[in-house]
Order: sequence, then C-alpha cells, then structure tokens
Amino acid sequence: MQVTVHQTPNPNARKFVVAGHRFAQPLNFPSADAAALHPLASRLFALPGVYNVFLVADFVTVNKLPDVAWDELEATAAGVIESFLAGDMQE
Repeated sequence: MQVTVHQTPNPNARKFVVAGHRFAQPLNFPSADAAALHPLASRLFALPGVYNVFLVADFVTVNKLPDVAWDELEATAAGVIESFLAGDMQE
C-alpha cells in the first residue's frame, strides 16, 4: 500500500494518506502512554520528537516537537506506516 505525505498548515504536523486502507474509527493519541496498546501509534511514538498521533479514515497525522527536523522523521514515519499496512503489525 502506498503512503503519500502532505504538508499541513502546522509546520510541526504531517498528514500521511494511506491508499486502500481505512481505520475503523478515529483515534487520537496525545502521549506515548495513551498509545502503548496500539501497534502503529506506539511505533510512531518511538520515533524521536513525536508528541501526538491521530488516525482517522484514510490518513495518519503525526505531530513533532518544533526542534526536530522533518528530514529523516518524515521518511521513517512513512516507513512505519507502510510496515503496518503491509500487515507486519496488528491494528
């Protein structure tokens, strides 16, 4: 499955659109503790600087701390999401 990354009006957020997948319900994870039991959200929180993850319909929004650059984080987050969609993790 393909993940397409979109910038948002918030420079600290990226929208990762997932083609061919829909999340069963909207889920917001405001902390790593809140995401602990969700395989995708917990893996995204393990990335440096991530502080919020939102799953809805056919996209994932990842928010990062202002002092963390998107350069590496964007590609790594997309890879985590693609791995989840490939079935390497359970929803």
